[in-house]
Amino acid sequence: MPGDVFDDVEGVGPAVSDHQNLLAEQRRALILDEVRRRGGVRVNELTRKLNVSDMTVRRDLDALARQGVIEKVHGGAVPVAEATAHEPGFEAKSTLELSAKQDIAREAARMAVPGSAIALAGGTTAYALAQQLVDVPDLTVVTNSVQVADVFHAAQRASAASSPRPGAATVVLTGGVRTLSDTLVGPVADAAIGSLHFDVLFIGVHGISVEAGLSTPNLAEAETNRRFVQSARRVVVIADHTKWGTVGLSSFASLDQVDSLVTDAGLSPGSREEMSEHLRDLVVAGEGADNGGDSSGAADI
Repeated sequence: MPGDVFDDVEGVGPAVSDHQNLLAEQRRALILDEVRRRGGVRVNELTRKLNVSDMTVRRDLDALARQGVIEKVHGGAVPVAEATAHEPGFEAKSTLELSAKQDIAREAARMAVPGSAIALAGGTTAYALAQQLVDVPDLTVVTNSVQVADVFHAAQRASAASSPRPGAATVVLTGGVRTLSDTLVGPVADAAIGSLHFDVLFIGVHGISVEAGLSTPNLAEAETNRRFVQSARRVVVIADHTKWGTVGLSSFASLDQVDSLVTDAGLSPGSREEMSEHLRDLVVAGEGADNGGDSSGAADI
């Protein structure tokens, strides 16, 4: 690790008081951003720059290491060199960034208009969003996620057991080959999606970056996601802050194909600025109790 790592870091310099009252998730997002951007951080520098205790920094590094986004080394941490073709399973991903995904889901659900046709691609953030959409009336939902479809079916079964609920969603589950993340991909899924038209697509990603756009480690899933993007009038990406700067094996859309990105408050100021330069609409969820429909931190580009 270079000896001058984290020296003179813009935005984490002398104004240590700005960081004293950061929430744990925000503090860890700052640490992760610096690890990725600078190639490593030292514990003693973090304690000084963030004005927190050595123990607090070490707990933050432990938490980030458990998430698999950094590797602890003697005296600090370095980025994890994750293989671009590595695909975690649904259960493994479902334990990560839970509060962030809930914030994103609540914000994205506001974009679903009653009576519209929407598509929900696979992933744990889409699963959280599905739970927020079960009460939106008269939706037609097309999904290639077994987990997402089951959310709506379970809600319908519960409603039928008590009293039938008018306006329950019509759910279309594409066929296809099941992946580790419980999504259906391949020629059958691609043909079904390609023959349809959606008012809005909500899609999660493995990674998002300026250079690679939206990416996934699964080649077949990338092709299915391309069909989703091509069939949608509006594309809304739902991705927590840890996805920024991550690149999977295969890109399936560029940033100029994205209409809105809904992310969470853990995104660092530097990353927000970079995103805003390349996206039409950046919505940061979870920064205000009631903002009248526009998230605090939203930027219309």
